[in-house]
Amino acid sequence: MGNEQQQKHVPPNRSKWHLYEVIGILLVVISLALLLLAPNSLANLFDTVIKEVKPVVVDIFLTGEVGIAIIVSVIMGRMLERLGFTDGLIRIFVPIMKVFKINPSVIVPSVYNILGDINAAGKIAGPILVKANATKSEQKIAIATMVQSPQSFATFVLGLIALSVFGINGFPLIILSIFIPIIIVPVLLSRTIYRDTKKVTLDNLPRFTPNTKFMNTIFSSAKEGAELLFLIIIPAVAVVFFFIGVLKFIGVWDPIELSLASVLTIISIEPTTGIISILAAPTLAVAQLAELATTIDPRLIVGSFVLANSGLPLSVIFGQVPATWAETSDLHEREVIMAAVIGIIIRVATACLLGYFLTPFLVV
Repeated sequence: MGNEQQQKHVPPNRSKWHLYEVIGILLVVISLALLLLAPNSLANLFDTVIKEVKPVVVDIFLTGEVGIAIIVSVIMGRMLERLGFTDGLIRIFVPIMKVFKINPSVIVPSVYNILGDINAAGKIAGPILVKANATKSEQKIAIATMVQSPQSFATFVLGLIALSVFGINGFPLIILSIFIPIIIVPVLLSRTIYRDTKKVTLDNLPRFTPNTKFMNTIFSSAKEGAELLFLIIIPAVAVVFFFIGVLKFIGVWDPIELSLASVLTIISIEPTTGIISILAAPTLAVAQLAELATTIDPRLIVGSFVLANSGLPLSVIFGQVPATWAETSDLHEREVIMAAVIGIIIRVATACLLGYFLTPFLVV
């Protein structure tokens, strides 16, 4: 009887070669060849990858302030939600979005992003969009709009400090780069890429303020923040920097990095801090802007500020955001990544335009 069951699970035509069997054989041959001809190569590969992953995962997220900030952001976001912040926000934006026939809940992630953290924004705003009956197109618009905002309040504050060091008036820049996109991006995307939107009146929306007890909200949100950090964010970051480590081992990462620096300079973004924003942490990038005031061309500051105040780094776009939103919304990870990439492309274009055309009015 047992043999009959085993035979039923054997796939037909087992003798034929499968694609992954061919790849597997090649990997076995390559591994044996490396062990014979270059026995230290595999050890060096692991060493390179570990050295790339460890500083980010351990120093930034586990023992640094960023990890604690994520947990605190979830607590802060859940408390704001419990105190009626989301319902108040919806009442403000219903008349505006009604004109453009878009569900007003699309702006919720952006605002939570500014006040807290991009991961907390997805954890809190994803279910809100589902509850508000936002279409899949509107959920994608929400993600693309969210990455226009600074992914933590610390980034926003440190960015203002950097602007003051360079004597730049931050008010017009903040309005044009952070608050205007919350309206413009949903309208632009609803007219071009994501057209399945619908006008929603206040009467058709549920209330978003939960009825949980305040103490339960505080402790459950702390637990939720810890789960978000350890079960979603850190694994996602580790995957992204694992591949960067592999590229470094192969020897193709340095040319990629140099090319990136050249492109950033051309589009009016300071290359050193721009690369930090893209690959590591925008908060660190804006902090370095202030520290390097004497060596940085002031004409590159506006673009650098706009780029840093976004949903970057890439580990967030390709790792954390899809992992979080796939759990909390109706979207698949691929759909989330595509929406986030579209949003970042818009953000880079915004940084370039403001860097070129607004800088002459702000920097003497």
